[in-house]
Amino acid sequence: MTAPLFEAIPNFSEGRDRGKISRIADAVRAVSGVRLLGLHSDPDHNRSVLTFAGEEDAVFSGAVVLAQACASELDLASQTGEHPRIGVLDVLPFVPLEGATMDDAVRLARRTAEILGSLGFPAFLYGAAATASYRRDLPDVRQAGYEGLAGRLQDPLWRPDYGPPALDPRKGAVAVGARPFLVAFNAFLDTDDVEVARAIARRVRESGGGLRAVRALGFAVGGKAQVSMNLIDLEQTPIPVALEAVRSAAAELGASVESTELVGLAPLAAILDTVRYYLGLRELGPDHVLETRLHEPPDA
Repeated sequence: MTAPLFEAIPNFSEGRDRGKISRIADAVRAVSGVRLLGLHSDPDHNRSVLTFAGEEDAVFSGAVVLAQACASELDLASQTGEHPRIGVLDVLPFVPLEGATMDDAVRLARRTAEILGSLGFPAFLYGAAATASYRRDLPDVRQAGYEGLAGRLQDPLWRPDYGPPALDPRKGAVAVGARPFLVAFNAFLDTDDVEVARAIARRVRESGGGLRAVRALGFAVGGKAQVSMNLIDLEQTPIPVALEAVRSAAAELGASVESTELVGLAPLAAILDTVRYYLGLRELGPDHVLETRLHEPPDA
């Protein structure tokens, strides 16, 4: 039997300085047993999303090294960007992969949060690792943003799970969680009016009465209005359903979707579901994908 595998998808608050981004990513890449799967940086959001995987101890070590690199390279007090954030290492979710359970991911998240706390990060647990129901959803944890975090830490309900109850203005805090797969999917509109994107986001997100398991915000990115979405349960709302909802809402406001963007990685099943939807290939499966067949045993 092989050891359980985990995926970590940290978001850190730097998307412009290629040197800093490379040094942070290289620090994780150098950890034995860690496989770096992806790096997506956005200068407008001023944010990078790193994806790496491995066995528990390797992923744990990679997360700790990442936090140390972010604290060394970045200064949140001088950081600006479209995306809300609370720390240089802003969000650190763990996802159970082959052989791992959600309980395993919760254990890994809590183990990591404790160490990050000892390094001076106020650490908040969220998702399946949350210690209180009102901290379960990431938007609630990050609601005050960096600017409001110092005051929020004085509220007994919002003391960190680990780490100091005071804010280091350079590195801020970190949200550490355990969750299932999440797909970060953005739609760029044919307008630069960010208020249109914000109106669409309000319509499509679950909290506004829209699609289940969808979180959405509107931003100005690269001279275009962007609807930024997190699809947190693809069984409830898959990619094409979310996209068509954005298209419909945009049309009502006199806009259209010009292009889309996938941030980080998505499971093959989600990509196949999208192809089935738009091409009508009802019987499409992994065995129709050349690369999948090439990596199967010879007698498969």
